[in-house]
Amino acid sequence: MPGHRKVIGGTAVLDLAIDRRSPVPLYHQFAQQLEQAIEHGLLLPGALLGNEIDLAERLGLSRPTVRQGIKALVEKGLLVRRRGVGTQVVHSRVKRPLELTSLYDDLEEGGQQPSTRVVRNDVVPASAEVAAALGMRKGDSVVRLERIRYADGLAVAVLRNHLPTDLLLDLDTARLEATGLYRLLRAAGIGLHSAHQAIGAQAANAEDSAYLDEPEGAPLLTMRRTAYDGTGEAVEHGTHLYHASRYVFEFQVLMRT
Repeated sequence: MPGHRKVIGGTAVLDLAIDRRSPVPLYHQFAQQLEQAIEHGLLLPGALLGNEIDLAERLGLSRPTVRQGIKALVEKGLLVRRRGVGTQVVHSRVKRPLELTSLYDDLEEGGQQPSTRVVRNDVVPASAEVAAALGMRKGDSVVRLERIRYADGLAVAVLRNHLPTDLLLDLDTARLEATGLYRLLRAAGIGLHSAHQAIGAQAANAEDSAYLDEPEGAPLLTMRRTAYDGTGEAVEHGTHLYHASRYVFEFQVLMRT
């Protein structure tokens, strides 16, 4: 028979039904119902579920069962364990369409609060890859940007971009931390028309693991993108890394006829 138990998360009181006669494992029932509560807004980002011992007592489950359910949702990017705080709800994964959009805009539209920390904002010689992407000579001066993008306070991406030096003349760090790069381009009258991008994966190095709060060697999603204006001129080249458990690309595939 299902046993209804109250689980308190922040200001929300959830009524979870654990059915011990069901063939569905108890940890999966627990995880599935918590996931539904998060996705439907019954548990909001920042809500605290408490520690495993408290949850186990409230649910009448064993601690290993609760730990396994929490682990499943941590791996999905829905919960996070914070030392000295307990288990906390984060927003559902960033679901980003495979289109020419800004991560900053996508986060806002998805109901998440974007913020940015600028790590680098300087002028450097263009590498061979950057020069080829932007249609210039190797060694020509380009603006180099390196930023960490957060969603509701959690790091989701490391954004590395290169732009022609004459594209945006007032590209100061304060403006970059206040809004997205594509918004600054649009505000300057630079329209983005198309882009070429490639998606892949790589292991986190020491620097990126520290930026994204991931173990060194953890899998990261990658995206290389070169964006063009309406005349076909390249305006920026980006190499971005994404936290694999908090980020997903979505796109529609059509059958060739």
